[in-house]
Amino acid sequence: MEKDVNTRQVPIYRDAAFELFDAATTVEAFERDREKFLGEGHYIYSRYRNPTVESVAGQLAALEGASWAFLTQSGMGAIEVALSVFQEAAHNAPWLFFSEIYGGTHTYVDEVLVRRRGLEVHRFLPAGDHYDLEALRSLLASLHPGVLFFETVSNPLLMVADGREVIRLAREAGCRVVVDNTFATPWLWRPLADGADIVVHSATKYLSGHGNLLAGVVLGKDEALGRAVNHYRKLTGHMLSPDEAARLGDQLRTFPLRMQRHCHNAASVARLFHDHPAVERVFFPGLPSHPTYREAHALFGERGYGGMVSFDMAGRDAGEKRSRRDRFIEAVREEVVLMPTLGNTETTLLPIEAVWGDRYPEPGMIRMSVGIEETDTLLSTLRRALDLTL
Repeated sequence: MEKDVNTRQVPIYRDAAFELFDAATTVEAFERDREKFLGEGHYIYSRYRNPTVESVAGQLAALEGASWAFLTQSGMGAIEVALSVFQEAAHNAPWLFFSEIYGGTHTYVDEVLVRRRGLEVHRFLPAGDHYDLEALRSLLASLHPGVLFFETVSNPLLMVADGREVIRLAREAGCRVVVDNTFATPWLWRPLADGADIVVHSATKYLSGHGNLLAGVVLGKDEALGRAVNHYRKLTGHMLSPDEAARLGDQLRTFPLRMQRHCHNAASVARLFHDHPAVERVFFPGLPSHPTYREAHALFGERGYGGMVSFDMAGRDAGEKRSRRDRFIEAVREEVVLMPTLGNTETTLLPIEAVWGDRYPEPGMIRMSVGIEETDTLLSTLRRALDLTL
């Protein structure tokens, strides 16, 4: 096999296992595998380490300012790996989760951490439309939790946490911190630089950005945590395939350009919705009217406010709101896809009542993941659809 090929592509190593050549190398490889961390020793088996997967993980570590990164088959796989490494050390302490997190994470907490593993879990609820950090300080002092988990930007109302202050309060309370940074991405904020222990992403979303692969990533700086994450992933088989890793690596090349465009287009769409009589409320942290605008501006600076916009159709009652919502969705369906995901290059939307009706029974609300289409064309499509609802 040709070893020295002058390619700029990440080679795809589909080997299930790797040749060890002789008995001495085999002994050394397995001894080093029990002791090694990253980039050490021989490759043995692709559930342990794979050169393609490690190469792409290194790209993600550089993006997030991490010392290590481990890829998994999905964002939920990343959350499972990240939280499981704390369960031995922090099992006897309660764990604290912000209430405004992904529904799949809520279900995982209740069905796995609580029901199957017996952890004591508490939720921190916002004070209406924002997070009260004095209330968080008091709760940390009374609970003494072992782990705190939060999302930088909530789903679907896009509340932005004052992430730096949340981490500072948690660390003062002796709490380990895990941040789901999927919505913000490292383009807007790097939680590890402000003291988070672990950051997770659904790389399915903005990091890949094309809606054609599933992946997750766990990142951090502390070597002991990195060893624990690596060991747990190896034991449980949460390894991304080399083919999916290579495709993710290709898509990461356009990540900065895509995020600039997502942020620009989302801000333009939010302003359109804010000014249109068919819309009653707009949820976008880049609008001064958003209740967490100050937190978002302090955290993200001038880089943007993400690619998500939620909005509520105007109407005299629930029936009229629901009717206008449905007419809007029908009017854009050729250009804007109704799809239960986000972060794609194309704009997608989802009616909030259908998915979050138990928590947000808002018949006129829609969550929109704004893509990277030509801005004026996208605005024209949305304006026309809004006009048709009046």
